[in-house]
Amino acid sequence: MAFDADSHAALAALIDYARKAGADASEASLAARESISAEVRMGQLEGMEREEGRSVALRAFIGKRQASASTTDLSAKGLQALAERTVAMAKAAPEDKFCGLLDGRYRAKGPYPDLEQSDSARPSPEQLLELARACEDASLKIPGIANSGGAGASYDTSTFVYATSDGFEGAESATSYSLGTSPVAERGDDMERDYEYRTKRFFADLEAPEVIGRLAGERAAARLGAKKVASQKAAVIFENRLAGRIVGPFLSGISGASVARGVSFVKDKLGQRVFAEGFRIHEDPFVKRGLASRQFDGEGGAVQPVDLVADGVQTTWLLNSSAARQLNLEPNGHATSGHGGPPGIGTSNLFVKPGERDLKGLMSDAGKGLLITEMFSPSLNMNTGDWSVGVAGYWFENGAIVHPVSEVTVAGNLLDMYARLRCGSDVYAHSSLHIPSLIVDDLAIGGV
Repeated sequence: MAFDADSHAALAALIDYARKAGADASEASLAARESISAEVRMGQLEGMEREEGRSVALRAFIGKRQASASTTDLSAKGLQALAERTVAMAKAAPEDKFCGLLDGRYRAKGPYPDLEQSDSARPSPEQLLELARACEDASLKIPGIANSGGAGASYDTSTFVYATSDGFEGAESATSYSLGTSPVAERGDDMERDYEYRTKRFFADLEAPEVIGRLAGERAAARLGAKKVASQKAAVIFENRLAGRIVGPFLSGISGASVARGVSFVKDKLGQRVFAEGFRIHEDPFVKRGLASRQFDGEGGAVQPVDLVADGVQTTWLLNSSAARQLNLEPNGHATSGHGGPPGIGTSNLFVKPGERDLKGLMSDAGKGLLITEMFSPSLNMNTGDWSVGVAGYWFENGAIVHPVSEVTVAGNLLDMYARLRCGSDVYAHSSLHIPSLIVDDLAIGGV
């Protein structure tokens, strides 16, 4: 995507001011965002917000010293002041031998593919309000639903422009539209809450509010009558909506920054089998209308599809330029924008390879166990992988749900769990991580 003239001029001026102030190199970015959101509760308007923001940021380098700052003042005077302030900070900063711009040979090069990230639809506040009301109303029609935690609808449009003193320029724009509700089911003194929401790049791709609301209401009502279960070891299924929280620690563990600090339970596992045979995590930044698609990373680096895990084997680290220098490796397109600070590390769209059995099939194969649909306050030792979490969900026997469950915990070592992890076929495809339900046999359950 090409620069618009104002953005180009602002960033070019900022980089030039930094050079004149004494910077050896610099990177500048411009972020603009506009959003509208509507929230209701029990049919009544709870809040309507509109936000608009536009800011520029600069990271300046003097030798192996760096500093970052941002401003919302895009006037020539404001840009010059930002540059002079940032360079002065860099002169006083401690040395960081790993800082610096990304080497030009790792830069993304156009022409870039159209990833269909930006829609022209601009729903009015009144439209968003009606969507939220319709979504909540559908949940309230489900038997057992007596209250609501509220419903919301929003749209967001954003633009990010990035430029460096060594000549890289790139820009990306995106829209997102969200809709969801959180109904409350009641029966006597028993009260349970659940939710359903959707976020899409294109407005027309949002499911009907009645569908989202009905799903949320059915989920909340089904949780009434929850019981505890005895402490034991049994099969545990992590429902696809939250299964990403099981692989999330692995993604944190393969971050080059974590590996460089030595704070990762997989820091010695590169090239080794970590997950069960056949397990695959594929990353693809070029998915049309994907929620984490991108043409270049946060340092202007080239991105490409890659397997993070192939046949259970950990294949790579996630690297920005700083982490790559620390590990004496090459950066691989996983920088995230700092916009006012050094870049971070992250992924684009992720896809966990599904298995052949749906959720009912997983329960049938396991016989009995715990289906987890909610987690509370997980505890993780990133050095060892020891993990525990409070959960709620359903107890199943003979492959069928028997009753809801609450106030229990599950615990284990993630490396042991990953080695036994099996995938269902029921892929949850409503986030940047497409993942099915996951099952682990013989996991410790703490109950009564």
